[in-house]
Amino acid sequence: MHPSQWDPKGGVAIGRNKNTIGLGGFALLADYEQERDGTITFTGHGVYTYDPKEDRYTLHWFDCMGSPPEVFVGGLDGHVLTLSHGGPGMHARMTYDYSTPGTMKGMMEMSPDGQDWKVLFEATYKRT
Repeated sequence: MHPSQWDPKGGVAIGRNKNTIGLGGFALLADYEQERDGTITFTGHGVYTYDPKEDRYTLHWFDCMGSPPEVFVGGLDGHVLTLSHGGPGMHARMTYDYSTPGTMKGMMEMSPDGQDWKVLFEATYKRT
């Protein structure tokens, strides 16, 4: 975690993703938890879908922060999936790199205006 308004000091966390195929194979359901110092500090749930007519991916994200669900949209470029969401005062961009078998590298960036981006976190997840 990079220092930010949500985590002024930043620091290392353990993240766990449990992903399952759902809805008859038409969605990826993702449950996430973050642990720091032995305590779960953040949880979230995502529903990923693909629209072949639009050739775009969508993520509906819900988490323990209490904000309304966020909807991210984007596309796949080779082995890299980039999804973004924007609104007044806050834009977010998620990047998932699947180029290494058994590994997913992730990064989330935030921007107040959709122009000036700052990294919120970078992660490497290994399949177990």
